[in-house]
Amino acid sequence: MGETVYKILPKSDWRAAEAAGVYRGAPVDLADGFIHFSTTSQVRETAAKHFTGLADLVLIGFSAEALGPALKWEPSRGGALFPHLYATLDPALAIETADLPLGPDGRHRFPETIP
Repeated sequence: MGETVYKILPKSDWRAAEAAGVYRGAPVDLADGFIHFSTTSQVRETAAKHFTGLADLVLIGFSAEALGPALKWEPSRGGALFPHLYATLDPALAIETADLPLGPDGRHRFPETIP
């Protein structure tokens, strides 16, 4: 299946996207002109940097291959390549969905699939 890329977002936004059959992105995505994703090795840092203390989040995994040529790998933090989707997202393409609760230490608790 290839690499999995992840999107973190509020559960309410994901439910709305599922109901509408399309996800257009968070405000930062709309401002930047693409939907931000993270790889397995990047997603914990993304949560810590952009979602600290936020509850009611969901982690959604997608096959990078299934997102097609609209998924571009571009340099970001420190030159690391991050996946950016230059298209709307079909929620039906999700291959993994997991709650991202806060632990007692205020850090998000990731599913076991994320090392």
